[in-house]
Amino acid sequence: MTRLVTEADLPSLLVVNGDDAVTRYLPYPSWRSLEDARNWYARMSALQATGAALQFAVLEKQSGAAIGSCLLFRHDEASARAELGYVLGRAHWGQGYMQEALRALAACAFGELNLRRLEAEVDPRNPRSSLLLERLGFAREGRLRERWLTKGEPADVNVYGLLNREWRRPG
Repeated sequence: MTRLVTEADLPSLLVVNGDDAVTRYLPYPSWRSLEDARNWYARMSALQATGAALQFAVLEKQSGAAIGSCLLFRHDEASARAELGYVLGRAHWGQGYMQEALRALAACAFGELNLRRLEAEVDPRNPRSSLLLERLGFAREGRLRERWLTKGEPADVNVYGLLNREWRRPG
């Protein structure tokens, strides 16, 4: 279950993004304070206001609490493509939450937003993330060497792509 992120989600998202194991392979430092969360929210809100990004909270079904987030960003309207990103709290790994959230995000991207292509970049040391994308139908298209700075160190990324015509729609 997803919805747009609100400021009320920040304490829950601080727990997720403050966990070094969760952000280990991501190109940003772990959050250390609610101020870090507020700064992130301000940046995301500004991007959303321009139409360049959409940031969603991934919600736990029972409690409705934010347990992660996923987003569309780097939206290139002329090319009808965007990149997706995601993060999920460690306590919820392996339970299908992110697969469900990304399936809904892809359905929105290829339906309502009429995108032609989705892209994702994954650190090759994170095989679970790669497997998630492959289960959704993404194809690995190559590797970009030292694409990210992860915790101050250069890191390669595997590039994945999914075309609208390849998307396996639910049902």
